[in-house]
This record gives sequence, structure tokens and C-alpha cells, in this order.
Amino acid sequence: MAELVLSSLDQGVLTLTFNRPDTLNAWTVAMGRRYFDLLAKAEKDPEVRAVVVTGAGKGFCSGADFKALAAIRSGSYDEEPDPRPNTFPTTIGKPVIAAVNGACAGLGMVHALVCDLVFTAADAKWTTAFPRRGLIAEYGLSWVLPRIMGQQRAMDILLSGRVFTGAEAYELGLVNRAVPGESVVSEAQAYARELAAYSSPASMAVIKRQVWHDWNATLEASTATAVQEMVASFGRPDFGEGVASFLERRPPNFPPL
Repeated sequence: MAELVLSSLDQGVLTLTFNRPDTLNAWTVAMGRRYFDLLAKAEKDPEVRAVVVTGAGKGFCSGADFKALAAIRSGSYDEEPDPRPNTFPTTIGKPVIAAVNGACAGLGMVHALVCDLVFTAADAKWTTAFPRRGLIAEYGLSWVLPRIMGQQRAMDILLSGRVFTGAEAYELGLVNRAVPGESVVSEAQAYARELAAYSSPASMAVIKRQVWHDWNATLEASTATAVQEMVASFGRPDFGEGVASFLERRPPNFPPL
């Protein structure tokens, strides 16, 4: 049986590929468990410095698998859920970049937007779909979307469930880049390789934690935490290497996380 999520490592960048192309990579508990297992493994692997997530075939993730939705509707669904929340990628101390190559709908949008950065194919089709299925804003999307794109724009795509392109997603401020579909994965990987080569793994882990956590903090609390983190960073070898590489005009050689 084919792996539900493919995994490959190159130059410090781990690429994870949802691999149910016949369903546009519709989400299942089994696929999610495999994805989260690979992220947890990447967290501990010193060779992995950044992660790119994409989909096989023509879709990124078309949302929850309709067989599962039908089973829920009929009351026959009995699959044991994974205990890790769908926001699990935000807890990984390494940058996770979504490369949305095609259809990104419903739960697929959740999994794209809990990544730290999002690259999309300009012609990829995006939709929340929730109100058109009699559902609500799932798994924290009502919290994430307004913070990324503003309340009015979030209300638009949540209430309407309309389809919009990756190009519009960029115009709305939802994603970092919208590029031709054939290059979205390679561009995300190139960006990830730059992080792997030039950014301190320890610094990236702390910055990621700061950004995701500080949305709930006051300015005073965020500043106080940043002062503590800065003092701690002075004691890490990354600081010495970062300064030395700058003064010596050479690429840094940061230790793994």
C-alpha cells in the first residue's frame, strides 16, 4: 500500500507530500497521524532544519474525506482520533512551509494556515466551504484568519464559502507568495534551503514560539519574554557563530537544534 505521506530530505529541507492524489489528498485520520508522526520525527532530527509540506497530484488537500463525513452523518463513524490537535505544526520548533499546489479546501485550509509560511500556486483553488456544508469555522480558523488577513476579509471567505484563487489569496494577504503552479514546490524548497543555510536553528525555534504565542500576550508581557530570550541567546554558540561569520564574511555554520 502506498505511503499516505511521502518524505524526502535534501540539504536540510524535509519535504512531506500528502499522497492520496485520487482524492485530491482528502484528509483522513490515518494520513494525519502519519503527517504528525513525521513532523515529530523531524523535530528530533538534527539533519532537518526546515520542512516543506505539499500534495501529490493536482491538490494540496481537498478537506475532510467525504467517506468520513458520510459516516459522521449516519452515526457510524468510529475511527479513533489522533490526540494531537490540528494545530500541531505550530508546536514544532522548526519552520514549516506550505506549498499549496492545488485544491485547498476546508480542513485543507486549516492545515495550510497552521504552517508558518504559505506559498501557493496562483491558479490553486481555495475555499473554506464550511457554510456550504452546514459546518462552522473549524479547528481555530476563526482565530487564525482574522489575525492573518483582518476581520472583514476573514468574514467574507468564512461566511460565503466561495472559491478564490491563489492569486487572490495573495492579494488578500492570506499567503506569502503566489507563483506559477509548476514552480510552487521548488520555490518553497529554495526558500527553506536558505533558512537551513543561513538562519540559526535555535533562533528560528524561539522566534516561531514567540510569534505563535505572542498573539495572546500584551506588549509588556511580550517585551519581558523577549528580554529573557535575548539574554539566553547570548549564551548559545549560535550567537558567537553568527557574529564571527559576519565579521569573517563567510556563511555561518550553526549547530543543529
